[in-house]
Amino acid sequence: MSLGLYVSVPFCRTKCSYCNFASDVFSRSVFQRYVDRVCADIERATETVAQMDGRNERIVDSIYLGGGTPTVLDMAQLQLLFVTIEQNFEVEPEAEITVECAPGTLNAAVIEALQHCGVNRVSLGVQSFVDQEASSVGRLHDRETVLNDIARLRAAGISNINIDLIAGLPHQTVDSWTSSVEQLMASEATHASVYMLEVDEDSRLGRELIAGGAKYHAHFVPDEDLTADLYLMACERLEAAGVRQYEISNFARPGHESRHNLKYWTRQPYLGFGVDAHSMVPGLNGEAVRFSTPDSLEAYVSGAPLNRVGISAEAALEETFFLGLRLNSGVDLRRVEAELGEDAVARFSKSIADFVQTGLMEQQGDVIRLTSRGRLLSNEVFERFISSRTGAVLAC
Repeated sequence: MSLGLYVSVPFCRTKCSYCNFASDVFSRSVFQRYVDRVCADIERATETVAQMDGRNERIVDSIYLGGGTPTVLDMAQLQLLFVTIEQNFEVEPEAEITVECAPGTLNAAVIEALQHCGVNRVSLGVQSFVDQEASSVGRLHDRETVLNDIARLRAAGISNINIDLIAGLPHQTVDSWTSSVEQLMASEATHASVYMLEVDEDSRLGRELIAGGAKYHAHFVPDEDLTADLYLMACERLEAAGVRQYEISNFARPGHESRHNLKYWTRQPYLGFGVDAHSMVPGLNGEAVRFSTPDSLEAYVSGAPLNRVGISAEAALEETFFLGLRLNSGVDLRRVEAELGEDAVARFSKSIADFVQTGLMEQQGDVIRLTSRGRLLSNEVFERFISSRTGAVLAC
């Protein structure tokens, strides 16, 4: 089975207040040292997989550079990453090659470098087309910058474009959100990712909201009910415009679903390189193996060891449910039984029946899927499919 490759580039021009990823603003002096370490890891990927008791695959059909903002690298550094991948893996001619870009970083030299590297998909971290909302969380672009970037990417032949939006940003209202969603549809982007603002202690804005403070415009954040309404409105409008929801936060025009991200949700093999990067490969004993790098830049560059987690049959079953249920296509119970044993479905039959009765899940024949309400409360649903023994660290 073909691999997906993920390369983490944890460097940003500025740290957005809502961000809970392992990325930050660093001196450019560390960029080359980091790229050299990532390239070294790519070159010894075969050895690493063997050390993790995994089975090696060389054919790659998706590459994803995420961050952070990969386009803050020098173009020579960006190209070095791609050259190293090509020298150590067999990249299929029609592979999906995605780079995450912050609007405003796509000058002519960057776009030319993306073309030269074979990039055919760009993900733009827009978050809002309303300038006040974008600036309130530390984004450095405005609406016109985004529209100009889209036009220049298309002129360069890169037309497969994803746009990220976040429901629940400071100052957001029904009217302003409607404006962002309508602008997204007017842009004719092939893919959209719509997230609800995460409130946790891993971001500055999240900590401020939990503390009840007013820094980072926290007192202008919509309440949970309004945020949920905004998300549902986006789902309805995108569906009506032909941008179909296929996963809790992801929408695509026909044929433009993210091939790379589908690997995570359908438990296909992938390798991750760089800070806080996760991998999953088939194990030599028949059970899959997960491993991950440190989430600290210094720990990663200094060569801290990988964290390995074997995936038991029980863990694989749980992952099959809580990852598969993220997808609108749902989980085929008969297929689960065929792959994981006749008793696999029976273990969760009561939970499934309970969720169907409460309207969080629906069942059509052998397929179960979340309802629109179930997608809003997906964490509640997933908790019923995860035991304390499951050690998986998800990359999605």
